Amino acid sequence: MRKFLHHSTLAILVAASLSACAVGPDYKTPAKVADISFSSPYQQAEHAQSWWQAFDDAALNQLITWALAENRTLAQAKANVDRAYAVFRDTNNDYLPKGTLDASYQASENATLSVADNGVVTRGYSTGGSLSWDLDLFGKIRRATEAAEANAQQADILWHDAQVQLISQVATSYGEYRGAQLRLLVAEQNLQNLKQSRDIVLARLEAGMASELELAQIDVQLHQVQAAVPAYRVALLTADATLSALLAQQPGQLKLGAVPQLPELKQPVAVVEGENYLRYRADVASAERVLAARTAEIGLATADLYPNVSVRGFLGFLSGPGLTLGGDTQSWSVAPALSWQAADLGSVKARIRSAEASSQMALAQFEQQVFNAINEMQLSLNSYNLSREQQLSTELQWQASNKAVQIARQRYNAGTGEFLDLLDAERELLRSRDQLAQLQQQSFVRLVGIYRSFGGGIQLM
Repeated sequence: MRKFLHHSTLAILVAASLSACAVGPDYKTPAKVADISFSSPYQQAEHAQSWWQAFDDAALNQLITWALAENRTLAQAKANVDRAYAVFRDTNNDYLPKGTLDASYQASENATLSVADNGVVTRGYSTGGSLSWDLDLFGKIRRATEAAEANAQQADILWHDAQVQLISQVATSYGEYRGAQLRLLVAEQNLQNLKQSRDIVLARLEAGMASELELAQIDVQLHQVQAAVPAYRVALLTADATLSALLAQQPGQLKLGAVPQLPELKQPVAVVEGENYLRYRADVASAERVLAARTAEIGLATADLYPNVSVRGFLGFLSGPGLTLGGDTQSWSVAPALSWQAADLGSVKARIRSAEASSQMALAQFEQQVFNAINEMQLSLNSYNLSREQQLSTELQWQASNKAVQIARQRYNAGTGEFLDLLDAERELLRSRDQLAQLQQQSFVRLVGIYRSFGGGIQLM
């Protein structure tokens, strides 16, 4: 027993002194991509899962809370995190010796071809602990652990990104739902206005002051609006189906109310000068973790250029027919072993080149992701600002169109105005009001796009 412990302790000390090195490149987070700084590590924005509350919309708050609890894609991403960290823990345990407790009994007759053994029954019993340990002399286990940890961290980042994407999808679909409601309401209001104009034309026709052509022209415009109503209802059903799918519900179960009002911010969004918003981008951080894993895999492949040393041992009892356990039946063994792929170094070098190429691919992907993120963030800001400008201009246009219709209708009703003037004013009012409803929806969706592209890191003023 003492000899076994002495040999085992000596083997552990030798291994610890030799396993301090690891072949392959040590990974460092890229500090810059071209002239873009990337010195900050990934950090989930504090407001990433609460920014929508700035809209103060109870229905939207309820939908997002529901989606975070019930969405199946998000549950899948969370399970993927658990699996990745389980793989990491399993790989990390390879540093430690592995052992098993064994007990076996064996009985045999005619164990050899010798005539003297004919009819001889041999019985034996063994019990004890077996030990095996792969010594990480060149850092193969270390690099494998680094790669597994980076993959687990990437899975965790992707889970956070899945939450940001889910929240954005729910908010966008909610905006589309309210937008479809608003356009439907606008169409119904326009129908009422057209019916009022038609009543005026009909009254003048009966009084001999209008023609059948004027009545037909107003009917054409009325039927055009009526024909657009089914499209708005389809858009409403589509948004409801999308929201239901995101919340893992069947269509038609959502009770969002009939108030067609799009959420609006009470304060504008603000971009902080000098803030490195890249650290909030999960896709960038995910690509960086992939690069870390691919870099570690270079060392994992390089370690096969060198011998692998392992130690096997046994401590227990071996007993013969008497099945007795004691000092006389005590047994131990220590068996160092060395293996080396010396006859297959060409394949090892090929795997190293493959790992290096994979690392270069991951680096290029990471750099491209940074450029994509920078441009997406800038585009989202510009698109929202332009959409707001367009919305404000259309609001003024709608107000002017509404005033023009009132004047044209009064003049036509009094017999001092032309019917074509009324018809053109009605047509322009319909177009501007529907366009305003579309732009209100567009501005909301693009605002959601800002939060998504900035990883939830942008704040209110």
